[in-house]
Amino acid sequence: MDLIPAPRIAVPHEDGHHHAFGADPALDAGPGTEDTARWLRRELGAATGWSLPDAAPGEPGELRLRIDPVRVGGSGPEAYRIDIGADGAELTGASGAGLFWAAQTLRQLLGPDAYRRAPLPGRTWSVPYAAVADGPRFGWRGMMLDVARHFMPKDGVLRYIDLLAAHKLNVLHLHLTDDQGWRVEIKRHPRLTGVGAWRARSRWGHRASPLWNETPHGGFYTQDDIREIVAYAAERHVRVVPEIDVPGHSQAAIAAYPELGNTDVVDTAALEVWDDWGITANVLAPTEAVLRFYEGVFEELLELFPAEVSPFVHVGGDECPKEQWRASATAQARIAELGADGEDGLQSWFIRHFDGWLAERGRRLIGWDEILEGGLAPGAAVSSWRGYAGGIAAAEAGHDVVMCPEQQAYLDHRQAGGPDEPVPIGYVRSLEDVYRFEPVPPKLSPEAAAHVLGAQANVWTEVMEHQGRVDYQVFPRLAAFAEVVWSWQPAPEERDFAGFEERMATHYRRLDALGVGYRPPGGPLPWQRRPGVLGRPIEGEPPNV
Repeated sequence: MDLIPAPRIAVPHEDGHHHAFGADPALDAGPGTEDTARWLRRELGAATGWSLPDAAPGEPGELRLRIDPVRVGGSGPEAYRIDIGADGAELTGASGAGLFWAAQTLRQLLGPDAYRRAPLPGRTWSVPYAAVADGPRFGWRGMMLDVARHFMPKDGVLRYIDLLAAHKLNVLHLHLTDDQGWRVEIKRHPRLTGVGAWRARSRWGHRASPLWNETPHGGFYTQDDIREIVAYAAERHVRVVPEIDVPGHSQAAIAAYPELGNTDVVDTAALEVWDDWGITANVLAPTEAVLRFYEGVFEELLELFPAEVSPFVHVGGDECPKEQWRASATAQARIAELGADGEDGLQSWFIRHFDGWLAERGRRLIGWDEILEGGLAPGAAVSSWRGYAGGIAAAEAGHDVVMCPEQQAYLDHRQAGGPDEPVPIGYVRSLEDVYRFEPVPPKLSPEAAAHVLGAQANVWTEVMEHQGRVDYQVFPRLAAFAEVVWSWQPAPEERDFAGFEERMATHYRRLDALGVGYRPPGGPLPWQRRPGVLGRPIEGEPPNV
């Protein structure tokens, strides 16, 4: 059974028998299973031609759905079991989420053609007699998608939610704002999208490249688009974590509303949405007016991302240059007024303000590990990106952590060292490297390790100008990452990568059926290359920091 991610227990029947489904199997959907039943009829129905009619009263259906945490056992709310025999398949979840993951496993067992959108002529469907018992290692199994540098239209985001769900990943972190674009409609501040969602051109390649794409770039999600994305994700048991970056990475917002910037230092009215990559010096001014402006932004954001599906709100907090604050009389007066520890203390004040503001509204703040600098509010969580060190420090101090170290979990980094690798960024992070990523550093105490909520793979899109480029960078490595965060694995050096590769032979066919433009094992196809477009490759092994 070539399942990815690998289940905790999967025992095929020793005689090798299969259950062959009839032309239109009856579905017996028990109480509370309606959402998964609807998904099966829609997704499996498209691929198989099944309508999955309701089983007749008192008659067992060939496909049975149940929610029964006692039967599943004590492996957490996302656990499930599958029992397949002569009478068909019974899927049991400890909760609705567990049942949904069971349905994803059933789809894999049916074969790659179960991922198509229409049935192939003459195709029949069977699954092996087996017992599967499974549940995830981590509760946070995510991917960060940067839609600010290159905008991904709504349909592409919905497609990625389906791809996450197919791999039993349950968090989509949407990086909605940056220097290069603002991607969410805020009705009280219409210029954020009227101006901030569009840039005149884009650097073609790494920021060292002399090439430019002169086509204006932009786009944004309306508030109804966001509601649709959130609801679509919730149906698939995927939480959406919105990110509004403060106080750095804010030039698009300042271009739209110049008063947000440090007007006593720079002519903010002359700023435009940034067309380059990297870190700009233009950051938010540390004023009460700026706080009120962003409170208004977050008020609208919280309405779009309900607490029951999006308990965390990401505020960025990374890569905030302090030059303008050092030169600003307004900023220096604020430091003196607060008694803050210099500019780092000012950034901490900014983050602490929104931590308290969000907490009062029943949400939890999460930010990149720079929010540790200058002190961190007790309830805040940390996305540890610069390495393990920030996550270790945060966990030892009692803060929850999501591990996403750049050296191990950035999927914009190149996948191989060959000359054909398109726009090569960073260290080589091969499929095997990702498979051997370990989210919990061994040096953590057991008490601190309990604060590691899980991990996420980050996808920064400076050099990913469209969906095909995103697919190439993300897959197949996201499949390896999914197994890391779902499956209970031995130590990295003891993991069976050869066995994973064997299972990937089938999984590539699933990705083919889904239309995913992944990097083939033998290297990029001709149309996936970007000859002459500069990247930023770094040689050697990445530091384990």
